[in-house]
Amino acid sequence: MSTRDRILDAALDLFNEKGFDKTSLREIAEQIGVTKAALYYHFASKGDILMALHLRLHDFGREALSQLADQEPTPALWADLLDQIIDQMLVNRRIFLLHERNQAALEALHREEHDAANEDLQANFRRVLSDSRVPVQDRVRMAASFGAVMAGIFMAGDAFDDVPSSEMGDILRGAVGDLLR
Repeated sequence: MSTRDRILDAALDLFNEKGFDKTSLREIAEQIGVTKAALYYHFASKGDILMALHLRLHDFGREALSQLADQEPTPALWADLLDQIIDQMLVNRRIFLLHERNQAALEALHREEHDAANEDLQANFRRVLSDSRVPVQDRVRMAASFGAVMAGIFMAGDAFDDVPSSEMGDILRGAVGDLLR
């Protein structure tokens, strides 16, 4: 694992435990046994670390939606896509918790880099859902199923922390199947 990834993982743990504002760069450095200078080599500021963690969220959707680039986005393909997204999101539940617990800090760091990534993701999402080859009823169900996944993992914050990831995945896949039928 690279030093950059170790920094991000340590920061993720500390930001979730103590909050962004109460975590220092010194604490992150101590957590992985490097100097603050080593942190600055990889990140100009603590805000850059938080933004790098936040942009991992966008990577999930971008990778998944790119798989549908030139294909007709059928409900079956959409279900497969959401299956992959569910797996990725459950493995990375801590990132979603980070977002929930540090919203104010993330809003304060709102930047062009984030805006461009967010608009790109939203544009791809709208492109898939506006494909007229797919009946509107299916497109609405596809959108609703994505919303169910996001609500179950992201918007719920730590409400389901006590639910094992395997069980949560089964429940979410069931909800997706119900909505796509």
